[in-house]
Amino acid sequence: MKSKLLNPGPERTYAVVLEPGDEAMEALQRFAVQESLNASRVSAIGAFERAELGYFEIDRKDYLRIPVDAQVEVLSLVGDVALDGGKPKLHLHAVLGRRDGSTVGGHLLSGVVRPTLEVLVTESPGYLRKTWDARFGLALIDPAA
Repeated sequence: MKSKLLNPGPERTYAVVLEPGDEAMEALQRFAVQESLNASRVSAIGAFERAELGYFEIDRKDYLRIPVDAQVEVLSLVGDVALDGGKPKLHLHAVLGRRDGSTVGGHLLSGVVRPTLEVLVTESPGYLRKTWDARFGLALIDPAA
C-alpha cells in the first residue's frame, strides 16, 4: 500500500493505492488508524482477484456472506470511516463487475487486490461516532453522539 496526502486541509485528502495481494479491508483499516481518521468519505475503483460481500439480514442481525471467487472489476467502492468505541471503523459497499458484464454488490467484507485499488479518502475536520443499536445488532452513525 502506498499513500500520498493531496490536500493538507481543512479537509485532508489522500490518494491510497493498494497493490496486488493486499487485502483491501485490512489495508484500509490500518491506514485509517495510522492517519487517525474519524469522519471520512471513501471512494475507489480497481479490481479484485476474489472478494466476499455481505447482505445484512435484519432478522438474523448478521450478514449473509456472498463469495465472489473470480477476477472482478471494482466498479464502485464507497463508504465512510467513523469512530466506533473511540477507534476508526470502515463501512464500505461495493459494486463488482464480472467478465460477462453482470454485477454483484453488497457490504465489502474482504477483497484481495489484483492488480490495483485506487482509493480517495477525504477526512472532515469534524468527527462522526457510531453507537450500538440493539434493534439491528449494529453500530450505526449517530450524528448526535
